[in-house]
Amino acid sequence: MAPRIVDNHTTDSYRVNVIGTDSPVLAVLCGDKHPPDMHSIEQAAEVRYTGADGLAGALAGADALFVYDFLSTAVPGAWHAADRLRWLHIASAGVDPVLFPGLVDSDVVLTNSRGVFDDSIAEYVLGVILTFAKGIARSLDLQRENRWLHRESERIQGKRAIVVGTGPIGRSIARLLRAAGLRVSGAGRRAREDDPDFGTVHASGTLAGHLPEFDYVVAVAPLTEQTKGMFDAAAFAAMKPSARFVNVGRGELVVTGDLVTALRDGQLAGAALDVFETEPLPTDSPLWTMSEVLVSPHMSGDFVGWRNTLVEVFADNFQRWREGQPLRNVVDKSLGYVPSAP
Repeated sequence: MAPRIVDNHTTDSYRVNVIGTDSPVLAVLCGDKHPPDMHSIEQAAEVRYTGADGLAGALAGADALFVYDFLSTAVPGAWHAADRLRWLHIASAGVDPVLFPGLVDSDVVLTNSRGVFDDSIAEYVLGVILTFAKGIARSLDLQRENRWLHRESERIQGKRAIVVGTGPIGRSIARLLRAAGLRVSGAGRRAREDDPDFGTVHASGTLAGHLPEFDYVVAVAPLTEQTKGMFDAAAFAAMKPSARFVNVGRGELVVTGDLVTALRDGQLAGAALDVFETEPLPTDSPLWTMSEVLVSPHMSGDFVGWRNTLVEVFADNFQRWREGQPLRNVVDKSLGYVPSAP
């Protein structure tokens, strides 16, 4: 039967009731932006859409939680109400907003949306590298001033890049940069040679010793206790002054004050930043006005139609979950990400 929407008379939640006694209860944390294309799921479950304030009420008696608002930090505070939860899916590749001790220590299965943003983020990284090399930002500034100022640009052919983070997004970045003519290496948990995408992969613990070799340093590592703050004053000091730093991973990978100092002191030639320790980036941050710094508002992966694709990934796993099949993108909660093959 068709579902019926029942208004709970709150400003932050409503539920879709499905006729049938065997229907699972699904809580969806979505805030004001409800996920699109949920009709098939609403036909098969009691769906409770909620904002942060109503999450605890929506979790009571829920079998599964879809964290569509992947930037929300509301789940830990409402976790006490999760009395029947078996599965949590987050609409992002990063899982740090929901990777708190209560979830880690529970039997709740955690899945993510790995694979949705890989190619889009790779295109962003290539785009900012070309922007730096070809002086595109400077050209736009001069155009606004009606100034004709001839300049020479750099080649990217043969330049060296290291991608810190060897998961699917890192691999997509490596493949695209390699196709564009850059010489690419990786940094990950385990050192190895002859990787199909990176060639040489350095162990993250030895990264500082290799940073002086690279023209572009691309951060895409997941946020864990081991990676938090890994790009600090020592890391920036190890890079050559002509290097550019790109962060499309997590803002907390970087000690922002150390990055600002390194840029001001000429230890780096530039930075392209899509993620920040504090989001939105405060209006008084010096990063906004520093030359050779490109700021984007956490959008490197957000292509036209990405919200629909996120729901498609969840819907596929929801069907698998209903049928007792293995779920895709199961996160190892002790690691903080979906393990990849060596």
